[in-house]
Amino acid sequence: MFLAKDFIETAEGLIFAVVEQGMEEGKVLCFLRYVLEPSGWKKVSTDAANQLLQQLYPDYLHYSRVLDAHLHAVPAERIVQHHQPKHRLQQIMQASRHDIARDGVYAASLPGAGAAAVERDLFRLCELFGQYGLDLAQTGVTGSILVGVQNPDSDIDLVCYNRDIFHQCRAITRELIGQGDLHDLNGYDWQQSYLRRSCDLSFDDYVWHERRKGNKAVINGRKFDLNFIDDSASVGSVIYQKCGTVTLQCRVSDDIHAFDYPAEFKIDHEGIGSIVSFTATYTGQAVSGEMVEVSGVLEQSEQGVKRIVVGSSREAHGEYIKVIQCLG
Repeated sequence: MFLAKDFIETAEGLIFAVVEQGMEEGKVLCFLRYVLEPSGWKKVSTDAANQLLQQLYPDYLHYSRVLDAHLHAVPAERIVQHHQPKHRLQQIMQASRHDIARDGVYAASLPGAGAAAVERDLFRLCELFGQYGLDLAQTGVTGSILVGVQNPDSDIDLVCYNRDIFHQCRAITRELIGQGDLHDLNGYDWQQSYLRRSCDLSFDDYVWHERRKGNKAVINGRKFDLNFIDDSASVGSVIYQKCGTVTLQCRVSDDIHAFDYPAEFKIDHEGIGSIVSFTATYTGQAVSGEMVEVSGVLEQSEQGVKRIVVGSSREAHGEYIKVIQCLG
């Protein structure tokens, strides 16, 4: 099973991030993230990824009828390695425990830099979560660490595959911050996070929304994020067509899937049933009862069901969800 946040690798030296559960037309829907060069793996931007595939591997460019979107896709038979977050985290945890048993010291206290330092911080973080009873078998690590290309400045991207465990992880994070074992992001951290997101919110609005989500913190000076993937969800096959852009204000009526991928917010609106976000910036953005302003692409299914999509393109320029009336 291919899940969002997995990575897949091809024989040409390309690593793609999976963006949709399951397959479409025998292909895994994804987006190119890393290219193997003589000096090693290089992360590529959205534009560079599209240009490279257009020039060298046009067969990996794909139009999805289900999503009504252009992205990348790799036939299952072209995949030479399937990088799975759960497996990678277990590998790191076992290796770190082995080092502790051998050397008699905690991995987090060992000197070092580069890739090993990131893994030591990850081990310590998971050790703290484990001490609070978190089931680490239902968690994984994605991003650069998943494929072993992290650098000394890399963040940690944890993935939880169970809804209750994800919310437990958020609660433990808040408690650990209160005890001083973890820390809130500082001003510089928030600035860097905001610049990476390149979103259509002001800096102050971005930070206000993010602070209350409880899915970011810092360990040993390194930022980490908590993500949720529902690995029990059925693969959707509803086909949507784009109907143009829309900006409106509405009330959120149901936020149970606010942290899913994609995030979904049911809304009280006469003709539109929900807001769906494919960009992490707006995951968990609002809670039930709050009024939001949303700007995105209106889509309609073959059955006539309408939704607003935020993140119809990878950068989601001009698209946003902003709380305009909160609960308190």
